Amino acid sequence: MKEIGHWINGKLVAGTSGKFADVFNPATGEVQARVALASKAELDAATADAAKAQIKWGATNPQRRARVMMAMVGLLNRDMEKLAEALSSEHGKTIPDAKGDIQRGLEVIEFCIGAPHLLKGEFTDSAGPGIDMYSMRQPIGVAAGITPFNFPAMIPMWKMGPALACGNAFILKPSERAPTVPLMLAALMKEAGLPDGVMQVINGDKESVDAILDNEMISGVGFVGSTPIAQYIYARGTANGKRVQCFGGAKNHMIIMPDADLDQAADALVGAGFGAAGERCMAISVAVPVGQATADALIERLIPRIEKLKVGPYTAGNDVDYGPVVTGAAKANILKLIESGVAQGANLVVDGRDFKLQGYEDGFFVGPHLFDNVTTDMEIYRKEIFGPVLSVVRAKTYEEALGMAMDHEYGNGTAIYTRDGDTARDFAARINVGMIGINVPIPVPLAYHTFGGWKKSSFGDLNQHGPDSFRFYTRTKTITARWPSGIKEGGEFNFKQME
Repeated sequence: MKEIGHWINGKLVAGTSGKFADVFNPATGEVQARVALASKAELDAATADAAKAQIKWGATNPQRRARVMMAMVGLLNRDMEKLAEALSSEHGKTIPDAKGDIQRGLEVIEFCIGAPHLLKGEFTDSAGPGIDMYSMRQPIGVAAGITPFNFPAMIPMWKMGPALACGNAFILKPSERAPTVPLMLAALMKEAGLPDGVMQVINGDKESVDAILDNEMISGVGFVGSTPIAQYIYARGTANGKRVQCFGGAKNHMIIMPDADLDQAADALVGAGFGAAGERCMAISVAVPVGQATADALIERLIPRIEKLKVGPYTAGNDVDYGPVVTGAAKANILKLIESGVAQGANLVVDGRDFKLQGYEDGFFVGPHLFDNVTTDMEIYRKEIFGPVLSVVRAKTYEEALGMAMDHEYGNGTAIYTRDGDTARDFAARINVGMIGINVPIPVPLAYHTFGGWKKSSFGDLNQHGPDSFRFYTRTKTITARWPSGIKEGGEFNFKQME
């Protein structure tokens, strides 16, 4: 049985705790590897080494750090196929989806090439008699990222790129369900020129998470996962004096107005609702058509599209629409929530409960499901299902539809489909959700903007990637200086070469 360890001080090392977790092939249900789960002692030792390595890395000028990011982009493009294969084999998503996962992380690394500009401070001359005042952005020291299974490449890169570009050392604790790609990313960072020890990858469970939160050398922690865990990490991390940003669950609504292009809306809903088997925090899981006629016409378009979805392993080709969910436990939870929807009176118009894939009967595949006449008190509406399930909640008016999205406890992303600019502007201005799509189904901002939700989808003051990430991973130091007058003798006539 293959054993997966950690990345410590520039090389792969075996775990020493004696604890392991199974890594499954989601398509077959078989255990394909065991991943070591680090002890607190292992985490603390790796952090101490990172803190030592950070001193020289933090003193390296931003332009040289940016060159590491530039080299990393080239390596990611070079190894795209290899990374996508490894990602799909552990997560189960299709190869095109895996490449998208890597690409959206790569774009953040590209953004980090601009670190020298983003790290510039401010300057005021003559703030007082002979006094100048200026600020500097300096690294926080050692930062940590705790990342989820559903984006094993993208979210680690969202965390490590800005943290490293700012001059920090970085401890990555990826999901133990999909550990291979994060280790591959660490090896590529070394090849790109990152010094040993500056980035450590520690695989682990709650013991490792708690060790990160309690370690006094770690100054900042970023997390993506479920809301209950986000709340726990935020509370414990901030109580220990750390800077913490946590991103939790979601229940993303798409409002479909009577004037919308319903074919376009239906296509968007199928892609946004069922892509990656619904295992996305930005998945659209609730469609809210406005008006009876709109709802009936939308359902009429959705049913054949959903029934034609091809479900299968990533090895079946690029025409597969989505693959298995990540574990048997995830599948069981999804099916339990589907049964609750039936029991509470929702109309299951596309029923995938009996879905079986020949030759993959033990895999973690879940067929596509479409519910109609869902109400806001139902469990399938209130909870994040994280599976291939789309719920249609009918609204009589725009105000009623808007209220549904605004009243839900989650506020990650939302969308509206309409041809009316006034409605779209009103929606964007009033909705209490962090990321908005107007005729865009999954409104994930590009790398040079920030990503983050509202309400119980986000905890902390600053978002992921974009300018916020450079604020999160740096501290501002302000200097007030006054110098006595003097005469400078001599001169240099050549620019000194950058060291």
